Amino acid sequence: MKKKTIITILLAIIGIIGIKKVATFVYDKIEMANAPTMQELAEANPWTVPADWFKTDTITLKGRIEDYNAEEFGFSSMACPFNDVFEKDNTVLVLDIADDGTFCKKFLASYPVRNSFSAEGSKVHFNSIPFFARPGETIDITVRKVMFDFYECVYNNGSSRDVERWLRTSHKLEDVTKPLWEFEGTLDEANKVADEVWQRAMARLQRVSRSEDYTPQEVQLALADFQANFGMNYLGCIERIAEGLVKSEQRDSVWHTEILDSAEWKKYLDYETYALMRRIDYDNPLLFVSSSFHFLQNRVQYAKPIREDEYKGILSEGGGMEINFENYSKKLANGLAALHKFTGSDNLTAQICVYKDMTGEFDTWREAGDLLNQVFPLYLAALKNPYIRQKAEQFRDRRLAQTELSTPLPDAPGAELIRSLTAKYPGRLLVIDFWGMTCGPCRAAIQASKELRAKVAKRDDVKLVFIAGERTAEGSEAYHNYVNEWLAGEETVCLTNQDFARLQELFQFNGIPHYETITSDCRRVRDDLRISGYEIFESELQRLLEKL
Repeated sequence: MKKKTIITILLAIIGIIGIKKVATFVYDKIEMANAPTMQELAEANPWTVPADWFKTDTITLKGRIEDYNAEEFGFSSMACPFNDVFEKDNTVLVLDIADDGTFCKKFLASYPVRNSFSAEGSKVHFNSIPFFARPGETIDITVRKVMFDFYECVYNNGSSRDVERWLRTSHKLEDVTKPLWEFEGTLDEANKVADEVWQRAMARLQRVSRSEDYTPQEVQLALADFQANFGMNYLGCIERIAEGLVKSEQRDSVWHTEILDSAEWKKYLDYETYALMRRIDYDNPLLFVSSSFHFLQNRVQYAKPIREDEYKGILSEGGGMEINFENYSKKLANGLAALHKFTGSDNLTAQICVYKDMTGEFDTWREAGDLLNQVFPLYLAALKNPYIRQKAEQFRDRRLAQTELSTPLPDAPGAELIRSLTAKYPGRLLVIDFWGMTCGPCRAAIQASKELRAKVAKRDDVKLVFIAGERTAEGSEAYHNYVNEWLAGEETVCLTNQDFARLQELFQFNGIPHYETITSDCRRVRDDLRISGYEIFESELQRLLEKL
């Protein structure tokens, strides 16, 4: 073929691609211009939330992968990041698959859950089991090959079957917030992009729900899921912008912060900058279903304007807060007013923020004499929803009944490794640092603690252990290079990511770095007493030794 002919063909192809891009752009703009509002979509698809939506019970997922072979599939377990705002949140669930392909997983939930079990290292075109279930349900799922190497999940009963169209096609809605993921620009520009994301999402949800024949329940769930995703990614975008507005450096052992753009910083603290967030229906119980709700709630709770107002008038010149009834009553009143201003009403999400604040402060109140009896009733009164209030009372009762400083490890996968480490270092506390090569904060903490760890290494009553997950138990070259440079002479353990996930389930954590403290007789130190990192390692260790 002549060179001129090849060029002509390439230009024609480029032209076709260009026309398609232009056509897609024009169609996208037309669709956005005719996008319905969230209220219009909701009103066009009415569905009543069941009265028993909030309840605590076990969810059971069971089923079978047809023609399963662990070696051919490349995995023998699947993992699911799981958050329950009332229980231990930000953890991992592990689903083991038997040799015959059957599986069964039971876990406690406080409200309906939409999530997915995923497999790492799959060698076939199947790596996830999405599901939707309500507390008390048993969902039966069959995974079968449909053609070539592709598989589908067949939901044989229950809530997953009721919303199977949404479960199978929700991926068509998931990337709509992508423009916010790595946005760079000003706050005003971010709001413009966020507004376009919202309109595009409404248009796409309407198109997908019609083409896939969503039921009203599926439309309502998809709407709630988008709102949680939007809020999570929007606030994440704002925080990334804010990081570029300040410069922090340490001089003479003191951290100094300089605001680089005072006008933008003022907008960062202004509630009106976050006006788009008020489009979210924070009182919608369907929000809890989304796997993003935990992150939405957390980012609302710690949004800069809210945190600034929450501590207004109660901080000392040094930036600390004296622990007393007056300050906590002011903090609660300030926080409630700020949440109302940010979210637009007294709603379920705002009450969860108060609940999480209460659980985070509970041990401080308990340690401060009679403060718990004074402050807890104030927080309880702020929880208007009966279910959230009941959960707060249950949390209080569990914590007060917790008199032991440590608890024995269960007979669960991963526990044997911890027992073997305890036996290796008899008479010592183990402080376990769960970390990973892809975790910047993990590496930063390890590198900053070099001198401290040298001191700890000389002690005979405590031992540091570093456990990381890698694709293989042998570890990558990068892992070994890092260990040789920063952790030489330390106790390091490298696990497959699947085995690391089992330890995440055992100790109920998802994010890293994460720290656990194990007593010399192989008991897990309770959360409020375990050593939480290196910043105040020595004081936390001393307090724990005195308690023990």
